[in-house]
Amino acid sequence: MKFISGINPNALAYSMTTLGAGMMNSIFSFYYVKLFLNRYKISEAAFHQAQVIFMIWNAINDPLFGYIQDNSKAPCCSRRQFSILYGAPLYAVAFLLPWFPWKQYEEGDWLSGLHLIIALCAFDGLLTFVLLAQCALFAEISTRHESRLQLIKYNQVATLVGSTSILFCGLISDNMENFTYFQLFTVLVGVMATACMCYTGVYSTTEYEQKATLVKGFDPGHAEKALSWSSVFLLTKQIMSQPNFLLFVTMNFFQVFHLAFCSNFMMIFADNLIPKDVLSSSFRSLMYGAGFICPQCLVLISQTSLRKFGYYKIIMCSFYLEGIAAAVMFVLGPEYYYLLASYLTANMVIVQASFCLFNLPLADIVDADLKQYKRRSPLSSMVFGTNALFTKPAQSLAPIFVVTILNQFGYANLTKVAEPNPSFFLGLHDVMFYMICLVPLCIAVIQILTWRPFSIRNSHLTPAH
Repeated sequence: MKFISGINPNALAYSMTTLGAGMMNSIFSFYYVKLFLNRYKISEAAFHQAQVIFMIWNAINDPLFGYIQDNSKAPCCSRRQFSILYGAPLYAVAFLLPWFPWKQYEEGDWLSGLHLIIALCAFDGLLTFVLLAQCALFAEISTRHESRLQLIKYNQVATLVGSTSILFCGLISDNMENFTYFQLFTVLVGVMATACMCYTGVYSTTEYEQKATLVKGFDPGHAEKALSWSSVFLLTKQIMSQPNFLLFVTMNFFQVFHLAFCSNFMMIFADNLIPKDVLSSSFRSLMYGAGFICPQCLVLISQTSLRKFGYYKIIMCSFYLEGIAAAVMFVLGPEYYYLLASYLTANMVIVQASFCLFNLPLADIVDADLKQYKRRSPLSSMVFGTNALFTKPAQSLAPIFVVTILNQFGYANLTKVAEPNPSFFLGLHDVMFYMICLVPLCIAVIQILTWRPFSIRNSHLTPAH
């Protein structure tokens, strides 16, 4: 294929998976909790059971798929591009599962709980299979810092475009009030996402595959011989023996928790703390869309700062910003509605933006592991998978934590009333406000203390080679 001058075809191909996944993931994480709690009226017990099962599956499928992709002899698993190409259609089907109820659910219907379990596990399983392959591509396309920054740039443009799905979904479906329009929009998103990810599967290449044309007999898909399961524990031990990896995983766990806290409950908090006569439905759609779109813009305009200061300082600054903003909002109180809306959006933006940079330290950890153990090719999928083993449970712990607290203050009763009297739920509104301030503040403090000892800080100064 011919490309416009100045466009890197490999970076473009890599970013197309980000575009497709971004369209689906943002809609899934933003709407599924409210859908099952408010529309399907799932019981608290069933919701928690689904989240616990999801947490276990979420933790084990990443290292499992990481091992398979690094050591399988089947091309659909060992070749990163084939994993994306064949996984994309199934990923899209899994995305559509929650939006179509299996029947007209009654309140507390056991089938809605089973529906949530299958929807979460299927979606995360296919998400992991496809995006773990893409994460490995990030580390293997090039070892140069400049090339990786270029991938980040293309990635953020793709994520920026993909995250507009939240904005258009909100405007078209009136923030899921028109459920039929919402369902039609998700089908369209699924089809478009599949096409985008298949483009990556066909057109992307890695540095190690390029070596195959120069080194006779070099097989990039099997540079390391297939490993026994006993060897997996040795490799995992080697990966976890790196202090920087342990520090990153700890910090990343709280980032994933914070991200799930924001994306799953931003709409619920805004709907309850900001009166509808203060912010219209269309303005709320713009606000929710901004929470997903602005992070990508922020990362794009910070490319110069990334080259100058490196990801370590940028990520550290984001933690301080989150903590300061939370403390200021807590002192001011919940009565300043426009300020509260700005804070909810800004908090979402900062958390998302800093999380977008996390592939950079992980890729450096992959490089460090490659040098330390003199491997013939990097164990990219295993490093990303082992990281996910310890961080993905936060995606379930966040909704369990929040729903448990909210239901203790009457949120379950709130969803049963068509037009609730606000005076009956003042305690609920207070605890919501405390959560949106104190949770980010506590997380910021923990992350600052954890990120400070991380020692791979100067990869942005490494000369190109």
